[in-house]
Amino acid sequence: MGSGPAASRRPGMTAAECQTNSMTNLRIDPERLWGELMETAAIGGTAKGGICRLTLTDLDRQVRDWFAARAEKLGCTVSVDDMGVMYARRAGTSDVPPIVMGSHLDTQPTGGKFDGALGVLGALEALRTMVEAGYETYAPIEVVNWTNEEGSRFTPAMLASGTFAGVFTRDWAAARRDRAGVTFGEALETIGYRGAEPCGARRLSAHFELHIEQGPILEAENIEIGAVTGVQGMRWYEVTITGQDAHTGATPMRLRKNALLGAARVVEAVEQIAQANAPLAVGTVGSMEVKPNSPNVVPGEVFFTVDLRHPEASLLDTMEQIFLREVDTVCRPLGLDVRLAKIWDQPPVRFDSDCVDAVRHAAAEAGYSVRDIVSGAGHDSAYVARVAPTAMIFVPCRGGISHNEAEFTSQEQCAMGAQVLLQAVLRYDRMLADRSKQ
Repeated sequence: MGSGPAASRRPGMTAAECQTNSMTNLRIDPERLWGELMETAAIGGTAKGGICRLTLTDLDRQVRDWFAARAEKLGCTVSVDDMGVMYARRAGTSDVPPIVMGSHLDTQPTGGKFDGALGVLGALEALRTMVEAGYETYAPIEVVNWTNEEGSRFTPAMLASGTFAGVFTRDWAAARRDRAGVTFGEALETIGYRGAEPCGARRLSAHFELHIEQGPILEAENIEIGAVTGVQGMRWYEVTITGQDAHTGATPMRLRKNALLGAARVVEAVEQIAQANAPLAVGTVGSMEVKPNSPNVVPGEVFFTVDLRHPEASLLDTMEQIFLREVDTVCRPLGLDVRLAKIWDQPPVRFDSDCVDAVRHAAAEAGYSVRDIVSGAGHDSAYVARVAPTAMIFVPCRGGISHNEAEFTSQEQCAMGAQVLLQAVLRYDRMLADRSKQ
């Protein structure tokens, strides 16, 4: 299955031993990977060293164009589906469904250089390593760029991968609006990245995603690679509390309907719910808009989001029930009206055992320390796991900081992750080839 220097066969070696030798001898280029991470970080780069590259903006179009050009230079065929998901395909020796590796190129408004981008560019580097070595895979290999993973412009997050997995309909997803009223579908057309292929029509043999941990565990334990066994459950809500705008000087405290007061007490309740279900539960109010937002007007309306997460579905159910009860308990005595919508419900996910094993073995073969870990953050892989065997690879990030311009993972750590990705994909590919002979 291999050719070139990496596939050389010593006398007495079996074909399987030759193939394994070829796989483990392939090495990604750390400096080239780092250079491309820094190059793409300039597209939407911020003064503080991060990236603001919101999905389906012109900056997103620019990085997509960059990705397509690099993939085509490798001889890949680049295609796009009707949710804007990009697939760069290198043919295999068979016509089985592809093994896909990748992540996303969109960012938070004050995002870092590595969240998402490492997964796409690490996959591109792994593919380039195969091409340069002349290594032929059994399955086609594709690098994917998922659309709207972050959910910072269009909610919910992971909108395209959710559509791919059949969780959302394409029409519903295309109708999602940003805070300016622009729909997802309109924005996709504007940047010219709506393809003809229906999102979800493509079958996959497997899906592997490299990502920074976005938490402190690997760094704290001095572990180089996380073999991600699954993703915790999470639920997002949009809450609008409505009271009455009023003059701050002329309206007595007892006669006010202060929407911000109600919102503040709900924020405190979210904190208490998470603390009561420690250590695994988390709860966050991450976005808030106050109207009319004037220093001498009692706030009449507050919009905010709530994010609840736990790896066990039963405890997440309990957290949700308490949250809903607390919203009513807070707002009713204050004379406030509430509109609440659950906009995202991601149950806990367990990744495929063969894919996770491929990651563990790849890390061991490369000589890196590895531990199993559950992802606290949501990722496209959580949805893709519903329709294809899936696993993720984590590398440490400094201080566990992510969704922040200070986000940092070293060149060496990025290279380790890309190397494990390469060898995990090749190991899984060999497993598919072996199964086809049985």
